[in-house]
Amino acid sequence: MTESTQNVPSQVAAVPVKPGKIIAVHLAYESRAAQRGRKPAVPSYFIKPFSSLAGSGAEVERPAGTELLAYEGEIALVIGKPAKNVSLENAWDHVAAVTAANDWGVYDLRAADKGSNLRNKGRDGYTPVGPELIDARKVSPDQLRVRTWVNGDLVQDDVTADDHMIFPLAQFVADLSQHVTLEEGDVILTGTPAGSSVAQPGDVVEIEVDAPQADGAPSTGRLISRVTEGTASFDSNLGAMPAVDDKQREEAWGSREQAGLPAEESKGLPEDLRAQLEQAPTAGLSAELRKRGLNNVVIEGVYPQKVGTKMVGTAKTLRFVPNREDLFKSHGGGYNTQKRVFDAVGPGEVIVIEARGSAGSGTLGDILALRAQFNGAAGVVSDGGVRDYEAVKEIGLPVFAQTAHPAVLGRRHVPWDQDIAVACGNATVLPGDVIVGDDDGVIVIPRDIAQGVVDAALAKEHEDAWVAERVAEGNPVDGLFPPTGEWKEKFQQWLAENPVPGN
Repeated sequence: MTESTQNVPSQVAAVPVKPGKIIAVHLAYESRAAQRGRKPAVPSYFIKPFSSLAGSGAEVERPAGTELLAYEGEIALVIGKPAKNVSLENAWDHVAAVTAANDWGVYDLRAADKGSNLRNKGRDGYTPVGPELIDARKVSPDQLRVRTWVNGDLVQDDVTADDHMIFPLAQFVADLSQHVTLEEGDVILTGTPAGSSVAQPGDVVEIEVDAPQADGAPSTGRLISRVTEGTASFDSNLGAMPAVDDKQREEAWGSREQAGLPAEESKGLPEDLRAQLEQAPTAGLSAELRKRGLNNVVIEGVYPQKVGTKMVGTAKTLRFVPNREDLFKSHGGGYNTQKRVFDAVGPGEVIVIEARGSAGSGTLGDILALRAQFNGAAGVVSDGGVRDYEAVKEIGLPVFAQTAHPAVLGRRHVPWDQDIAVACGNATVLPGDVIVGDDDGVIVIPRDIAQGVVDAALAKEHEDAWVAERVAEGNPVDGLFPPTGEWKEKFQQWLAENPVPGN
């Protein structure tokens, strides 16, 4: 433990601000976006109550029956003069000071809040700020640094330089001023960088904001919080109760490893089978399926965004129904089925979307593609369109679809159901089916015959490679493609010395 935490003052400092509003930014740092696997196109916000304010040295209580109390070291902006419809260029002129803040939250109540963060982050003492203010006139908004220590160990360290931020600090002032008047004293919490994690009762968390490159290297000093264990329990007759799952644990701690969770395994396919399928072309797999009487296993009309793409995984299905305004109103907004599927897709899974062959609307865009990639998805297949087509292509997630289209879901689709049988490109796909895609298209293989199909397909590829060499030597294809008679004997002799790789 460092000297700073050994000699933490016991008194609670005064709160250096008296805001009418406390507005917090959800996500602002590139490092945090990379950690979470999602990057917003525009800022989003939530409100914290005045009663959540606390000074340096105050205790922060983890409620009884909860486990995921997380700290978030942040830079707080203090408004100096009212701001209404101010420009980005003039926004910083309305900031009087910056200080340190800790945006505490209990992930156990996060799902119940549905984005409002009232119970999660609005509890008494969950917004400590201070201890000192830095005059905003003496620093540039891109010169600031925020650092967090837990029991003396440095756990967060990031800066506000342009390449570290998704949005510049001044943008929050300008953007918010389009919607609400920012009054003197109002506080904006500007998001946390990577490194936010869970604190335990007994921990001491310190946060400092400074500007080491500015004249005098001004600093807020260290904002100190002591974590305690609460004793009062929640009454289930009154409202939502705490609840956690492994996904919440992973996000609260920062990673599965930090949360003590086992690494997620690729779903559905053993690695040796996956490796074989990576080598087998869809044309060969399709031929073997046809030999087994399966002709309707091609997802028609879908193409890879990038030539040379290979995709192998197990199906996780999503179904859209035709748009109907009342149904879109009830099922299209908020945390709808589409978003739930992209949040829940696991390593090795391919999201297969039934869009009824309608290319007149996007069925995914860059944010959802980024989320799927972060989760380890093997790809996406949609018999509809793709929004943000070039941005999705740059992400690198294998995507097979009809075409690009700029429109959102509500033009043609309502996200309706998941993990059921779907019809994609005139092929029936069940959850867990094996999906393989390449430049020739996408095929569906029933899971229980996948091993036999790929073994036969690779054997046929091995044979065809030998035949191609003979044809290249000038031999006619009659009796050679496929080998019969003398050619068959020669092939068998060659095969004895050159078995199918992997067999």
